[in-house]
Amino acid sequence: MSYVLSCCSTADLTKEHFEQRDIHYICFHYQLDGKDLPDDLGQSMPFDKFYQAMVNGAETRTSQVNTEEYLVYFENFLKNGQDILHVTLSSGISGTINSANAAAEQLRARYPERKIYIIDSLGASSGYGLLMDMLADKRDEGMDIDELARWTTDHRLNVHHWFFSTDLTFYIKGGRVSKTAGFFGKLLHICPLLNMNHLGQLIPREKIRTKSAVIRTIVDRMEEHAEDGLAYSGKCYISNSACIEDAQAVAKLVESRFPRLNGPVEIYSVGTTIGSHTGPGTVALFFMGDERWN
Repeated sequence: MSYVLSCCSTADLTKEHFEQRDIHYICFHYQLDGKDLPDDLGQSMPFDKFYQAMVNGAETRTSQVNTEEYLVYFENFLKNGQDILHVTLSSGISGTINSANAAAEQLRARYPERKIYIIDSLGASSGYGLLMDMLADKRDEGMDIDELARWTTDHRLNVHHWFFSTDLTFYIKGGRVSKTAGFFGKLLHICPLLNMNHLGQLIPREKIRTKSAVIRTIVDRMEEHAEDGLAYSGKCYISNSACIEDAQAVAKLVESRFPRLNGPVEIYSVGTTIGSHTGPGTVALFFMGDERWN
């Protein structure tokens, strides 16, 4: 193709998936007990070891891709005569789009004949990945870069992101849940249900008692918002942070309730950047639906 489709590693698919779909990616970074590591889709640090380290008390910090990194990354494509459509992690949870735009501005001056689109996904984890997969479909159908940039902006808010957590430990540690609320939440087996709003911010929506109830509720939300309701025929992705059995339970319920899905539900791991903030115990459900508006 005359253009490159690109994203950040925080789209939380697998290295093999990105390669098969010819989607390029640039890696975020994190620290584990002071050691610098790339968020490289589990290549340098298997996800099970990462989450076990968190359970064992390891300290984590994350850092976004900076302008210099984007300059080097983008220029490799421009030198080869390729245009770029790069979609970033949501600006509602990261400032990486600012670094990407700064790099693109400099490179447009050096390569005035090339097109560089930087677009905010307003999404995260495998929901962001689902958007990228759909963009690859459109590219493979022959959509040019200008059309695809417009399609991305027009449809990014149709990707729904619903999350729940069965372990509030790291939400409390990160200040997202107060210690008092966290104490009673654990005592009462509260599993908060959250989603992503139209600004790409993660918003708490409901406090649901017990894991079985929140699994039913998250699939209810899919029924409420998915394209064509129970006749939904698109793709469905799930990501999880070291709680594969919970993810499989959601997938099983989705597949039984939505018989026209485009293939089985695909389950991925929450990567080390986002997982540094959620810790283990988070399940996220992604699908195409009505436009997110608040």
